[in-house]
Parts: sequence; C-alpha cells; structure tokens
Amino acid sequence: MAATPRKALADVRQIAARRTAPIVLELDLTVDPLEGVPSDPVTLALAHRRTTLRDLVEALRHAAEDPRVSVVVAHIAAAGTPLARIQEIRAAIGVFRAAGGTAIAYADTFGEFGGGTGPYYLACAFDEIWLAPSGDCGLTGLGMETPFLRGALDRLGVSVEIGQRYEYKNAVNTLVERDFTPAHLEAMSRIIESSSEQVVAGIAEGRRMPADRVRRLIDLGPLAGTVALDVGLIDRLGYRDEVYAAARERVRRSSAGDASAAPGAAGAGPAGAGPAGTGPAETGPAGVFDADLAPTADIDLAAGESDGGSGGEGAEPVLMYASAYRRLAERREKSPVRRVATLTARGPGAFFLRETAPAPQRRVDAPAAGTGPGSGTAGSLDDGAAAGDTRGVPLAPSVTAAHRDPRRSVVALIHGTGQVILGQGNPGPFASPVLAAEAAAAAFRAAARDEDVAAAVFRVNSPGGSYVASDLVRREAERFRASGRPLVVSMGDVAASGGYFVSLAADLIVANPGTLTGSIGVFAGKQVVQELLDKVGVGFGAVAEGEHALMMSPRRPFTVGEREKLEEFLDRVYADFVDKVAAARRLTREQVHELARGRVWTGADAHANGLVDELGGLTDALRLAWIRAGLPEGDTPRVRLTPRPSVLERVRTPKSSEDRGAAAAARPARLGGVLGGGLAALLGAGAGFGGAGGFGGAGGFAAGWGHWAPVAARLGLPVGGPLMMPPLGRIG
Repeated sequence: MAATPRKALADVRQIAARRTAPIVLELDLTVDPLEGVPSDPVTLALAHRRTTLRDLVEALRHAAEDPRVSVVVAHIAAAGTPLARIQEIRAAIGVFRAAGGTAIAYADTFGEFGGGTGPYYLACAFDEIWLAPSGDCGLTGLGMETPFLRGALDRLGVSVEIGQRYEYKNAVNTLVERDFTPAHLEAMSRIIESSSEQVVAGIAEGRRMPADRVRRLIDLGPLAGTVALDVGLIDRLGYRDEVYAAARERVRRSSAGDASAAPGAAGAGPAGAGPAGTGPAETGPAGVFDADLAPTADIDLAAGESDGGSGGEGAEPVLMYASAYRRLAERREKSPVRRVATLTARGPGAFFLRETAPAPQRRVDAPAAGTGPGSGTAGSLDDGAAAGDTRGVPLAPSVTAAHRDPRRSVVALIHGTGQVILGQGNPGPFASPVLAAEAAAAAFRAAARDEDVAAAVFRVNSPGGSYVASDLVRREAERFRASGRPLVVSMGDVAASGGYFVSLAADLIVANPGTLTGSIGVFAGKQVVQELLDKVGVGFGAVAEGEHALMMSPRRPFTVGEREKLEEFLDRVYADFVDKVAAARRLTREQVHELARGRVWTGADAHANGLVDELGGLTDALRLAWIRAGLPEGDTPRVRLTPRPSVLERVRTPKSSEDRGAAAAARPARLGGVLGGGLAALLGAGAGFGGAGGFGGAGGFAAGWGHWAPVAARLGLPVGGPLMMPPLGRIG
C-alpha cells in the first residue's frame, strides 16, 4: 500500500509533463482531407475520425504561434487530393516554416511504378523529404483522360439529343463525340498546361532547382528511390521509425537549445547540430512567450511544471495528430486566464471600454462595409463591383445589425459543397454532399441574424448543377451583403458553372491557382433509348394531353417544336448567366462572352482574365473578410461555422424557414431509389431530364439516367443540372 501514493504522484507528474512537453505535430496525408461539413448526424459521426482540410490549416496556424511545436511530420501518399487542395496545405506549411518551424515529409512511395506527381508536389513544400528505401519517385507529370461513348451508345441503340451554349461547354461531348473537338482539346490542353506550370514552379522552388531541370526529371520519371536521392529530388532514404526518431531528436535538440539560450543560462548560444546529414537543428517558432502565450504557461505551471511551457530539457516529445492538436489549441485560446491576460496586455481600460463603437443599423442603399473606393486590396474590385449594386435588395425582417465589437466579432463560414440542387437535399450516410439551395439560403439568413457576425466567407466547392437553385443561392448571398456585412467567396477544388454562379454576389472572389472555375455556359437535353427498347422487345404505350407533355420522355426524340423550346431555354439561361457575370465583374457583355462559352479555367488563368480577384486559400479569404469588416488587422480572425445547430436542432422539425435549424434540416435519404434498379432504371421510367422539376430540377440529368445515375457519375458522365462543369477526369 505504501507504493500507491508514490505511483499516483508519478502518474500526476507524467500527466503534467505531457501537458507541457514539446509536441511533434503529425499530419496524416495518406487520405484526401475532407472538405465541407456533413449535413446529417450519421455522416458526421462516420467522418469524425477523418481529418478535414480546415483541421490541417488551423492546426498549422496554431503551431506557428506555439513554442512547444517546432517540428511537423507528414506521412504522404497518393490520395487523389485535387491540385487546389494540395496548394492550400502547401501554403499552411509555408506559414509554419516562415515562423521558424521545421517540416518533414515522409512517403512510403510516390507512386509504386506509377504517377505520384501530386503527392510529390505537396512534399516539396517541406524542409526535408524522406522516402522508404523500397519506394519510387513517380514524378511523371500531369495528364487527363476523357471518355467518349458515342460508339458504345450507337451499338446499344441509344441516341443523345442535347444542346449547349457554347463550343467549350463540352460536357455533352462525352456522349455525342468520338474524340476531342478542337475547342474541347484547346480547353483541356490549357488546363493541363496551367496546372503543370504551377507544379513545376512549386517543385523548382522547394528543391532549389531550375524549372528546366525539373521538366527534364519529369520526363525521366518514374525514378527509383536511390536515383531520386542522387539527383536531389529527395533528402533521405529511411523507414517510418527512422523518420520519427530523427524528428524526436530534432525536437530534443531544439528544446535544449531554447533552454541554453535562456537569460542567465550557462553556455547560451545557438542550437546544436541536428542528426547527421540534416544540418543545424531548427528552433521553435518562438523562443520566448509573448503576452498572448503567458496564460498557457500559467496553467501548465499550476500542473506542476516550472519550465515556462517548453517541457524542459530532456522532456520526451509527444506525437499529436492535427485534429487533436487543433482542439487542444482552441480550448487554450478560450481559457478565461488567457482572455484576462490578453485584456491586461491592452491596458486596464480594456476591461470596461469597447475598442470601437457599435456600428449603427445600415441603410439598405448604403454601400456594404469595406466595399468603398480605396478600401480593397490590390487587384480587388471596389464599391461592390464583385457583386453588382446591392441597392434596392430588400433586407429580411429578422436581420440584426452587427455590433462591430472586435472582442466578440466573428466571421461566419458557410460551406457550399457538391452539386447545386433545389430544396434541402437528400443526404444520408451513403450520399454525396450537395449544395442545397434551401439549406444554403437558411445559412445566410442565420448569419444575417447573428449580431456577432461582422462578415462571411462562402466556401464554394461545387461543379454546378441546377440553374434555378444557383440563382436562389446567389440572391440570398446578395441579401446578406445588403445587411452591411462584407462577403468573400473562397473557391475550393472546383467552383465552376453553377458553382461560379453562386459566387457572383461576393465582394471578393478568392481562388487557389489550381482551382477549376468558370465554365460559364449551359447544356440540357436527354438520352433516347427507343432503338434499344426495340432490340430487347419492349414496347410502350403513351397517353398525353398537351403538345409538349412527353417532351422529356427518353422513349422518343424531340419534335421540331420541342427542339425550339430547348434552344429557347439554352439562350435564355446563357444570356442571364452572362449578364449577371458582366454586372458582378464590371465587364462588358462582349468581354464576358469571350471568357465564357462554357470554358473551364484554372484559378491562375481566371485571375488573369478578371473572373477572380485574389489567389489564395480559405485562410486568405477569412483574413480579407475580417479586414473588410473594419476589424483589427493584427488580430487572428475568429471563425464561426454557420450553421452549427445543436444535435436537437438537426433532428427536430424547424418551426419556420427562418429557424436556425432550417439550415441543417434535410429530408431522409431514399435508399430504395439508390439501391433499386432493374429494367425500370435502364428505361428511365417515371422521370426525364429534371423530372417534374423541369430542366433545372433537383435531379438534373440524373433523372434521365434513372437509377443508373450513380454509375454514370463514376464514369464521368454529366449527371447534374444545366449549369454543370464538363467532366474533366482526374488530373494526375
């Protein structure tokens, strides 16, 4: 029994040591990080163990300010991560390194005798690249393959009756062509060319090589690990245990260097050398605590440590995943001790006085905050140019003026992920995320009712979809701006066609260089399976009242009158799209038409052509929104995920469309429709393009494919609404 108190004391000391020990931040980049927020509780629970893109970016931001984190280790693999998402992670790693941290990338292989250009491009943002001795460096360049099904459909007896605006809206080419058209080839070639330019430039900068040498090495790839080491593409060959041992040793040396450099310490001076071949050991992002970090040290000292929060010389480093570290860092930020110390550092008056007076309720015809002349950043549009004039846009009765108190103000983060559809969506544990018009509109209304919300960032990651749904979301974003709050759009991997349409109401549009955007165009039509039905001996009888009642039937082609209606629809939607872009981007209709015609651009090219204001990721968009709201530039933007209803609000029926829970409400998934099939699915029974909803219905082209829509999507076929980006295939 006498040993029990000693054991308990040892356990307490161990816990206290872990709370103040140095941290090795661990990034799992072997799977593609999640984008957006699942809308239903089941998917949210299933995704809880998956790291999100925001987890990674926010964890690295916190680590850049935390003296306990001097080393980041990332395990990288070919995970199919899109180029734009890779660039966001690279930018976050760059911020951490600029703060003095060391970043180490490890891969088992960059493609096992296959392409690994994407993961290698990501690894080049790190200080060191380690590769397993048996691994390859699959730096082979970028490519893209597009399927053409015209021959197969002809053999089956399926014809396609589709119209598009214009020659670059090549989603339909998959079905009606046997090879690239000149316009299709031109657009795809430029996307690959622009993406390759970005990748080569990133590798050249990271490996300190001329761009021409990088291109020569790409042409020689894939390379064995030993060859990659000889030519300077990687720094070390080693297994995971050797990588982590080297990282821990670097942290120990860094901690010892910080301790010896403390005032009054014997032998104070620069840190010692790191492991053999790694160069001088890197010190942490900050050598001493500043006023903002002092509360953390106070809390840890209360736990029984006296090293000022650095863990002390010889303390064993603690491995911590990005998601766990982010939760820990945010809890520390919200601690009462930290808040009091921050206010104390600003002076005693901060306890009693607001830093700025609350902003009065803005008139509807007043320009939105931060949109006046000269208030934007370089390259931005001023006086509401990015969204057109919001004068005359009615405010919702429940809009609440933002108080503009810097201590309480937040930026609302609204996610729009997936195909744009009408209604509240049809989510479920096995469904893909959707940008549902009603849910997105409710999120904007919720943000406008929150007095803490000083600005909003709309994170768009969508290839498009329904024309009507896209316009409804754009309108709600416009109404949010009319409340006097700035709105910034952050484009993710893709924000094209309908995804670009919903972005038009923003003060600023921010995209990564690799974002796929534009595709300002429209297509609509149907598949006709009459000949196929004749081959299998299936006949249909039809009774209708109305000249165009069976217009969207997949069992007969368009009549002349129906084809005229289709062409009229395409002209009307394209004209409206172009006019709205012209007004939002302050371009002439002729200028927009030259950039439009259904063409997809990379973010870099879209920025050069005036379709995007700034190049950057979500962190940049949050910072710009914070500044345009008139909040202190030196403060880190506080972010509030909107909507973020409670579990109860997710499952209960909303009281009205203005209820906060309406933004998370969703109809139950109809699994029978997804898992069903049979002949009825092949025939498209009960639905045409858009179903009862018409051309822009929630089902879009999916209804024309019937229950085969999920299979069509996997094949790269156009399954969305009329504002859908062409299927490009995976770049890699």
